[in-house]
Amino acid sequence: MRAVVMDRLGGPEVLRVREVPDPVPGPGQVLVAVAYASITFVETQVRAGTGPAAGSAPELPRVPGNGVGGRVLSVGPQADPALAGTTVVTTTGGTGGYAELAVARADDLTQVPAGVSLRDAVALLADGRTAVLVHRQAEVRSGEWVLVEAAGGGVGSLLVQLAAAAGAKVIGAARGPGKAGLVTSLGAHAYVDYSEPGWERAVAERSGGGVDVVFDGVGGEIGTRGMQAVRPGGRACLYGMASGSWTEPAAHVTVVPRGVPTPAEIRALAEEALAHAAAGRLRPVIGQTYPLDGAAEAHRAIEARATTGKTLLTVA
Repeated sequence: MRAVVMDRLGGPEVLRVREVPDPVPGPGQVLVAVAYASITFVETQVRAGTGPAAGSAPELPRVPGNGVGGRVLSVGPQADPALAGTTVVTTTGGTGGYAELAVARADDLTQVPAGVSLRDAVALLADGRTAVLVHRQAEVRSGEWVLVEAAGGGVGSLLVQLAAAAGAKVIGAARGPGKAGLVTSLGAHAYVDYSEPGWERAVAERSGGGVDVVFDGVGGEIGTRGMQAVRPGGRACLYGMASGSWTEPAAHVTVVPRGVPTPAEIRALAEEALAHAAAGRLRPVIGQTYPLDGAAEAHRAIEARATTGKTLLTVA
């Protein structure tokens, strides 16, 4: 099969397509013919040896990719034979997704519900479960003001929709003026460009003294400024560090405990995100797709902040 392989840490150029042996499903596993593979910002950090994976170098060589969607071709021992031929989305255990074939645990498979395309289901697999989880943890209530950072990104665009559906007044923040139309079309009351000086003051003024909740998946300086836009006693949900560092908590803000979901809870979160999509309450923004041999280009675009919404590899 064809797969994207990295032999060393480094820039996007280390991602190269080559022929490798087909994987074989072991006990309790299945073999999936991959139609789409998810790309996450964390995967660019793992490739570069930065971010949350810094200091614990991944085993090399490796095929990146932790989320795929496709048809189950075969099942290994102790896996249900009825799974063969089904269309699913699944995690792969952290590796093996950027490939024509991928092995996954049968227990990790999620059936794609009627009314949801496989493409959308893959886009919702990682980002959807993250958005559903942190939105639930923040306990957003009707009438509250909510700031969503990286509102034009994969998770951020979903958080805008979830918070708006809960009756909150959402302010979406992202870099540059070009994402304003997208963010407001998803239900945000307002948009701010955080490349503009003093954007956090504009957020506080617009919300009448500060937002009640901030969703921070960026960290660094942007996360710190976003924290300053929260009213005293407000809540901060820190779920990512796309900048390379976590946001330092502020004394006037309550940080929502993150917690680590179990594998069963992760699967349930993915199922909930897909159920929202099937009901028309949630739609992923798929800003760009790349072929398998465009993985390096996709990583390069993500790192340059030149993407909108979710980025996928189209494999089959």
